[in-house]
Amino acid sequence: MSFVVVGYGRVGARTAQILETDGYNVVVVDNDPDKITHADNAGFDVIEGDGSNASVLKQAGIDEAVALGGLTDDPTVNFAACLTGKQHGCRVVMRISEDINSNVYEQYESDVDDVIDPERLGAAGAKTALLGGNFNVLDELTEGLSLTSLSVPVDAPIIDQTVNEIELGDHGRIYAHGRANEPMTIPLPATIIKSGDRLALVVEQNNLTEVRQTLMGDN
Repeated sequence: MSFVVVGYGRVGARTAQILETDGYNVVVVDNDPDKITHADNAGFDVIEGDGSNASVLKQAGIDEAVALGGLTDDPTVNFAACLTGKQHGCRVVMRISEDINSNVYEQYESDVDDVIDPERLGAAGAKTALLGGNFNVLDELTEGLSLTSLSVPVDAPIIDQTVNEIELGDHGRIYAHGRANEPMTIPLPATIIKSGDRLALVVEQNNLTEVRQTLMGDN
């Protein structure tokens, strides 16, 4: 199973490493000489070039790949790469930045399979999205961090709060949200929490109980 990772920065490099460790074939695309050298030294197949260029992605094996991740720090490049990947039958996952406005976000979300925010989850989220997985499990991400999901009960203290108003401090972050029986996606800051909603969080393991109580009260 082959994956194309566009962008070998912090998120792209870690995503490529996780996929390779899991036994998948990864081709890296980047146009930065230093990043190309790092990817090459890490043992990846590397294509030098602009990831938004269809001919570069062709060289990277887009025809044989099952998924493509646009993981540079430039959403325009990521979106163009994802559109090309989509045309070639790939599952496509796009990295965005936190300051993106809602109209642009909605366009991206409608045109790609998954949108990830590196400030919320980064490489673990990119890998899960590329594989088409969901976040309804508790899974160790890195030392000291866990991924968990929960359903919001009717009397939870966070009901009618926006995502931006929920205070978890440095103990955790909400990175995905979904209404009851709907897929989870990255929430906008103004998303209002309702009873029955599902939340996915990345949480410090030592503070998991405290975070759950903040979100759910005594439930």
